[in-house]
Amino acid sequence: MSQFKGIASLAQSLRARETSAVELARQALIAAQTHADLNALITVDAAGALAAAERADVALATGDASPLSGIPFVHKDIFCTNGLRTTCASRMLENFVPPYDACVVEKLGAARAVTIGKSNMDEFAMGSSNENSHFGPVRNPWDRTRVPGGSSGGSAALVAAGVVPFATGTDTGGSIRQPAAFCGITGLKPTYGRVSRWGMIAFASSLDTASVLARSAADCALVLDAIAGHDARDATSVDRPLDDYMGALCKPLAGLRIGVAREYFGAGIDAGVGAVVQSALKEYEKLGAILVDISLPNAHLAIPAYYVIAPAEASSNLARFDGVRYGHRCAEPRSLEDLYTRTRAEGFGAEVKRRILVGTYALSAGYFDAYYLRAQRVRRLIANDFAAAFESVDLIAGPTTPTVAFKLGEKSADPLAMYAADVNTVAVNLAGLPAISVPTGLSEGLPVGLQLIAPAFAEARLLNAAHQLQQVTDWHNREPGARS
Repeated sequence: MSQFKGIASLAQSLRARETSAVELARQALIAAQTHADLNALITVDAAGALAAAERADVALATGDASPLSGIPFVHKDIFCTNGLRTTCASRMLENFVPPYDACVVEKLGAARAVTIGKSNMDEFAMGSSNENSHFGPVRNPWDRTRVPGGSSGGSAALVAAGVVPFATGTDTGGSIRQPAAFCGITGLKPTYGRVSRWGMIAFASSLDTASVLARSAADCALVLDAIAGHDARDATSVDRPLDDYMGALCKPLAGLRIGVAREYFGAGIDAGVGAVVQSALKEYEKLGAILVDISLPNAHLAIPAYYVIAPAEASSNLARFDGVRYGHRCAEPRSLEDLYTRTRAEGFGAEVKRRILVGTYALSAGYFDAYYLRAQRVRRLIANDFAAAFESVDLIAGPTTPTVAFKLGEKSADPLAMYAADVNTVAVNLAGLPAISVPTGLSEGLPVGLQLIAPAFAEARLLNAAHQLQQVTDWHNREPGARS
């Protein structure tokens, strides 16, 4: 059985008794070991996976199963897992074992999906390359000298390599969509508030969004159906009925208006990436969609606004890691001040420290109005641009990233160049909108992603458009190494 089968295909095999959940779990664990050179897993839970698989097999045998029952997957190591180490890829939480499950973990557990472990990530989800991990960088399965994208790079690499058919991720400024693009898979960022953040360790609370990376839009729809919904424990969770994500997949696209934002094809976009995305847009025209030229005039302000707001929120959220309650604690502190300063100096990596410093500065007396308040005003302008665009179009399209995956270490010494990798994704988080990255071709032999953006809570429309493209192209089925 091919290791690159999707969720629906594996579920059919389980129900036909062609395989078992235990066998799938064993295959995933073997594949994880085979691809250990990717450094995509922080914690492997073989015993827990096999026990969960046995329970899934019982549910399948008794007819008490969901579409995800018995399907192996990994959690990004930012979701709290009861009794299983949750590190956020940081020395600060290297030995932290939560006493409870995150809401997303609970829901996938209730669906009897089988967790095989926790994936590597940028420390506290801060990064665009998955090089900022205490446990070392993750490598891209398409080219092990290149980054998989971040911060959900471990999850993306494991799906792209065929270790698991799906993985959870989080998206604060593009951290699901960007690694999906770099690794040639599908990555969905839902509307802010559609999926509970409870038990997801916070980076930037007004931006963080939980969701899924998988091979196809159909697989993303299956997982979103399981994890979406209101959660009273999360004050930002929206109490709104769910759409029929699976039922919407096969709707024809005739008359769908897709806005092509000229700002997404400007300076900084590689010619090869732009050509691949334009080719995908022509496929949409063949499917009956109408392309509309639009403008998002404040798009160029997204990066500076994001890199004030996100660090400011990170500064506040990460203040809790002080060596007093849990997490890393320095040895033999001489005073309370020494405890705080040495614990945080030892526990946090360079990028996390950089963002804490920037955020603390932006929130400090005398600078709050000049930086943080102004960034929030720009955030409103960006949201207004999207609202105006959606008066004339149903979706907005452009390249997910301006380039293909770059070399490991290529941008490590230049934070501004690294931040620019998120130029097409961060605005979506600032506006709280849903978006998806779909593989649409190769440039320089590496995957290129098309980003589709929808109005709030229009995930069904996004998944429909992505699925229809994947019915007439096969880029989402390409395996690493398939360069033509």
